[in-house]
Amino acid sequence: MREQLQVLREKAFLVGAYLRDQNFDKREDHLLELMALTETAGAIVVGRTQQRLNRRHPATYIGSGKAQELAEAVERLGADVVIFDNDLSPGQIRELEEIIKTKVLDRSELILDIFATRAQTKQAKLQVELAQLEYTYPRLTRMWSHLDTVTAAGGGTAVGGVGGIGTRGTGEKQLEIDRRLVSKRITELKRELETIDKRKLREIDGRKDFYTLCIVGYTNAGKSTLMNALTKADVYVENKLFATLDTRTRKWQADSGVEVLLSDTVGFVSKLPHHLVASFKATLEEALSADLLLHVVDASSPQVFEQIQSVEHVLKEIGCGKKEILTLLNKSDTICDRRLFDTLQTVHPEAIAISAKTGMNLDQLAAAVAKKVRGGHVHFRVRINAADGKPLSFLRAHAQHLNERYDGDVVEIEATLGKNQLIQLRKLGVTDYELI
Repeated sequence: MREQLQVLREKAFLVGAYLRDQNFDKREDHLLELMALTETAGAIVVGRTQQRLNRRHPATYIGSGKAQELAEAVERLGADVVIFDNDLSPGQIRELEEIIKTKVLDRSELILDIFATRAQTKQAKLQVELAQLEYTYPRLTRMWSHLDTVTAAGGGTAVGGVGGIGTRGTGEKQLEIDRRLVSKRITELKRELETIDKRKLREIDGRKDFYTLCIVGYTNAGKSTLMNALTKADVYVENKLFATLDTRTRKWQADSGVEVLLSDTVGFVSKLPHHLVASFKATLEEALSADLLLHVVDASSPQVFEQIQSVEHVLKEIGCGKKEILTLLNKSDTICDRRLFDTLQTVHPEAIAISAKTGMNLDQLAAAVAKKVRGGHVHFRVRINAADGKPLSFLRAHAQHLNERYDGDVVEIEATLGKNQLIQLRKLGVTDYELI
């Protein structure tokens, strides 16, 4: 009997409603991403429908007639939940649930639910909880149809009311209590995350001596696999959306004398909830402070151009729109549509086709990063006090053709360094050097 037992998975019916002024083509399946998100959340997709709207219906978003058709389809397929590829108001969710007679979720709720199941560290859990509460707070108004007043004067019991001594009076509505509790918790979470943000900024500030790279990209594009391949970081990898939420930073020896710091970030999706972006500010701070972004693209995906657009949109939203980006066409060893891949390479001629899983062309990636770090070679001569350990250790770690000669307490050095590395040397206080 034990071998026959299995965990029941919810059956989901997906709905996509798109306005006429949006880019909508009936021949395309606009629900593929929502389907992947739903399966990541642990449900089975049993049906889906998509329609074009002239306008949003204020009560049900899709109109009463379509809602009734949806109710019939849900009953026929035995679905447990209906998930919309749109953001719905609380009133719309309530009306739809009354018509369909089953649970209704919107896109943002689904993504927040996935993040909640993926959060492992304290920081990630706090970030997800804050995003959930900020999403819920303005939606409290029409969520309650019970306990209109939970504390009030009088009452037929000996204690004189539901709350007992100290709670009798004009009364306080359930909504007011919930709003007060949620507001208080949001304030507490923001205070805790502010402390984490400050610590994170101190960590990032301490990396000024290093050239920093940050891996960004659409969720499930292979960012963590690439991180593991380059640094042996042992980051958790799974073929699921948002497999990892936490940032990890590791040293990577891209080439002889070129050591950089490489950071991984949370994956992006299209229409990422604004509250989630705001809550993960500390995590996304890695991208803001990076010298170079490695944009990992799933080149095998039929929606590759839409995914690139989504990532670029989020990068602009967090202030990284003008950052230098190196595009990596990952999973190039599993290409099915060769014409799509050729178009991708035409649109992004500087991109490097790689496979993080097999290691294909990772040497080309390392060479490209080393070239970016060096920014061209400079041969120079400099005199440094022998007791000045930081610049000396920097030159010994990064310079090429290093030649040292001691003159009392001073070390005279001739070396070759990249132009960008020379900037880092100046940050260490070495400004009096001679180009030769």
